[in-house]
Amino acid sequence: MPAKISIFIPCYNEELTIEKCLFSCLNQTRLADEIIVVDDCSTDKTPKILEKFKGVVKTVKTPKNTGNKSSAQEYGLKYITGDFFITTDADTMLDSKFVETVEKDMEKKSVAAVAGYVRSLKYNWITACRALDYAISQNIDKLAQFYMDSIYVIPGAAGVFRTDVFKKEIIFSHDTITEDLDFTFILHELGYNIAYNRKAVCYTQDPSTLKSYINQMRRWMGGGWQNILKHSRIPDHPGRAIELSLIYIEGLLYSFLLVILPFINLEFTFSVIVFYSMIIFLFSIYGAAVEKRADLIFAFPAYFFLKYVNAWIFLEQFLKEVVFKKKNMVWFKPERVQV
Repeated sequence: MPAKISIFIPCYNEELTIEKCLFSCLNQTRLADEIIVVDDCSTDKTPKILEKFKGVVKTVKTPKNTGNKSSAQEYGLKYITGDFFITTDADTMLDSKFVETVEKDMEKKSVAAVAGYVRSLKYNWITACRALDYAISQNIDKLAQFYMDSIYVIPGAAGVFRTDVFKKEIIFSHDTITEDLDFTFILHELGYNIAYNRKAVCYTQDPSTLKSYINQMRRWMGGGWQNILKHSRIPDHPGRAIELSLIYIEGLLYSFLLVILPFINLEFTFSVIVFYSMIIFLFSIYGAAVEKRADLIFAFPAYFFLKYVNAWIFLEQFLKEVVFKKKNMVWFKPERVQV
């Protein structure tokens, strides 16, 4: 008997994107058995748009605005009836074969969850840099993580979970600002198998302004440190210990050197920048080939600039979350644009 499949979408004030998101969910080669949208008391035109899909999309509304994605997910979880469910965001469009692709993964009873592949919708130089980052991280870093049984994160925009496992094992503690990372760490701690499929593609809207980008990176990096402190058992696994060491220990060293080096030796700093720029340029060629986007080749100067911004944010969040223990639980909703 075929599995029953659900698509699960938390939503708040998404009038610019929700319609395209839902059309992508309905335009699947293997139709989902139910699509559930959790409206977190939207105040824009989102409820009117959702009305157009009445009968084919189930909309549930939270009693009051929860203020964050994980609380909306927790409220909507009880309405899911599928054997497994796909999580995506209201600013995201699923590839037409997404459901068909992950259904094959979930036929393996040993698989508790699947991490899909995220592509950034084309908009400006910031989103081009994000697309390049995705190309590198998902085709090199994440693939290595998969072979080491150490998937770092199941993306909220392209995640799949076995429903009975999720409802039994996942607790919404709301004590981190990166719920997808929290869920992934919990499954690893409990010994569940997480698959990775680069053919399970989604197209998401990334921050298009520097302010919005910085806010998102603060949430991601701050949430990363929060989860490292929360999930101390993760490094017991050799592959995950290596992966987290590369991300956090090497990340601290890299960020510190990138920030402090100009104050020590300008000539050496210039040499490092030239060498690093050459590496980034080669990666940009690779990313352009993988994503079939020529504009990524020209993104490397801006990509280098954002790497420098990331280094400052990484150190900032380490000081706030780990050193001074000033836990940030403010969830900044990304600004949307019409695409």
